[in-house]
Amino acid sequence: MTQLSTDHSRATLDGAHTHGGPRYVASRGQRPTSFDIADFPMPRGREEEWRFTPMKRFAPILAEELTDATSWISVDAPEGISVETVERSDSRVGTINEPIDRASVCAWENATQATIVTVGKNVTTDRATTVTITAKDNQPSAQHLVIQAESGSTATVILDHHGTGQLTQSIEVAVASDANLTLVSVQDWDDETVHASNHRVRVDANGKLKHVVVSLGGDVRICPDMGFGGEGGHIDSYGVYFTSAGQHQEHRPYVAHTEPHCYSRVTYKGALQGKNAHAVWVGDCLIGAAARGTDTYELNRNLVLTQGAKADSVPNLEIENGQIEGAGHASATGRFDDEQLFYLRARGIPEHEARRLVVLGFFNEIVSEIGVEEIEERLMEAIETELSASALLD
Repeated sequence: MTQLSTDHSRATLDGAHTHGGPRYVASRGQRPTSFDIADFPMPRGREEEWRFTPMKRFAPILAEELTDATSWISVDAPEGISVETVERSDSRVGTINEPIDRASVCAWENATQATIVTVGKNVTTDRATTVTITAKDNQPSAQHLVIQAESGSTATVILDHHGTGQLTQSIEVAVASDANLTLVSVQDWDDETVHASNHRVRVDANGKLKHVVVSLGGDVRICPDMGFGGEGGHIDSYGVYFTSAGQHQEHRPYVAHTEPHCYSRVTYKGALQGKNAHAVWVGDCLIGAAARGTDTYELNRNLVLTQGAKADSVPNLEIENGQIEGAGHASATGRFDDEQLFYLRARGIPEHEARRLVVLGFFNEIVSEIGVEEIEERLMEAIETELSASALLD
């Protein structure tokens, strides 16, 4: 492992790290984190954090030796955005928390270089920066990205994943004071792809982050690990997924409120269809003892369209402070609403069109919040394509 110029023995935002061996605990806020792969033995699938994941599919990207996938990255950036490829020893790399599991530490150990995208101080861009990640081979690979929004800046960054490959990825996101960043990660992989990604996020005082995850193709396990570095931070976290036959899509957003008067909303919606389609959502929020004035809520909704599809949804909320504005969570999984279908059909709309409208209406709440027109259009087209191939509308 390359020696680092920065101190990676420091604790994470929630105060937990584990050099000297893993520390398995019930609280997400005290979970083991480390830059040392030895602290994360190969999971067997019985561990709480891995019990939903198909281990045979993901095992190749949990190996100790992986190929560096820096070459898979290309960036189209407007003026005011700098893009650099640096060695992992660069002082700007490894500053946002520590890896949270075997997948993210394997990405850290094996990505010898990092791609850094920086939005300059007080820069406001006229178009989105697109970071395209295209798999170039099917070798188990690792990748590291750093997205930085400096103080007073406003920008949108899109991470667009394509191709067939096996990738474990770590992404550091730093939103400085008074910066406003929209980060959209689109998983539009081919069906054979396996992808794990850990987004480690810090939002500083009065910074704002809109974090959007769109999962359409491949088997994915996305773990956003979000926290605050100052008072008055704001996070809106959205997720949309459409899980098809034989596909596994797993999302594990976590928000650590450790600073006063911060705001977060986590809203994920997914639809499932086909035999052995499996969607997993595990949402966690920690309100620390010092996080007075916190306002947070997390929500997950799953629409099961056909027989043979399965959704697991687990919301968790840990509160260590009674002086908060509000906190809550909700989760629901169900099939078509017969009343909605009856309402539409009673107005002369054919059944297949009524079903289509119900699905599109289900997603509309989140899609309309993304705020990136090209992504909104692409997402709705993808949903239409999935529906057109579905026996649901026959």
